[in-house]
Amino acid sequence: MARRPSRLRRLYEFRYAIRFCILAVTIAGYFAFPQSFSVLVGLEFFRSFSWLHIVWAIWVLDMVAQLVPSRRYSALGSLKHFGRYYRASTNPSDRERLGRSIAKNVLDSANVLVVWLLIVTAIGVMWVTNILGRRELLLVAVVFYVLDMTFILFWCPFRVWIMKNRCCTTCRIFNWDNLMMFSPLVFIPSFYSLSLFGLAAVVFLVWEICFVLHPERFSDDANSALRCGRCTDRICGATISKGARRGTNRPGSGTLSRSRF
Repeated sequence: MARRPSRLRRLYEFRYAIRFCILAVTIAGYFAFPQSFSVLVGLEFFRSFSWLHIVWAIWVLDMVAQLVPSRRYSALGSLKHFGRYYRASTNPSDRERLGRSIAKNVLDSANVLVVWLLIVTAIGVMWVTNILGRRELLLVAVVFYVLDMTFILFWCPFRVWIMKNRCCTTCRIFNWDNLMMFSPLVFIPSFYSLSLFGLAAVVFLVWEICFVLHPERFSDDANSALRCGRCTDRICGATISKGARRGTNRPGSGTLSRSRF
């Protein structure tokens, strides 16, 4: 019998629905209220109020949540760089594997970065050649916003094809999401766009600095809190056998199955 989705999984599904609503409103605004996108020009953000200010506030709050450790709102995968969530492994052999794990994380994240830079470069070329304008770039960012949660809840091409990590909890690039989402906005010279990209860059830098200083927090070889047997988030939709929860703390121990929701 399938277990009920976890509280955090249900919260993420609700946020997923909100993101689809934002996408629908953005598409409607693109065609019906093109003048509302004037907020993307210079300092127009401060001169008039529109529905895009509400979207901006939602995005800012999402990013602030990644800077303030709270397990009620965010998954452990997004907060593992904070020391309070680190649980050191007591198995010496696990620590010995840490070096290989760090090297793999560095290589995998570099591969993702190259792929994303190619995507952003393509978007930049379309901006320079006037194929995409301000409104189109914002629409692209909102599409990325929806895809981000799709990757978390259902299927992630970066995990399957490049990172090959077990789940989002162990994902090396979990908090790259905002920088990726808002990278199309970097081409728009306005407070609206650059404030979002700038805050996303802060989240990214905090994450990367923590990885440089404390790489052990990012690996389930050294951080036992990231292992399946201790998972309470279950945002991936997996269930864990009772034996796995009682069993060893070794990475990957336990049997996982996909729940149907």
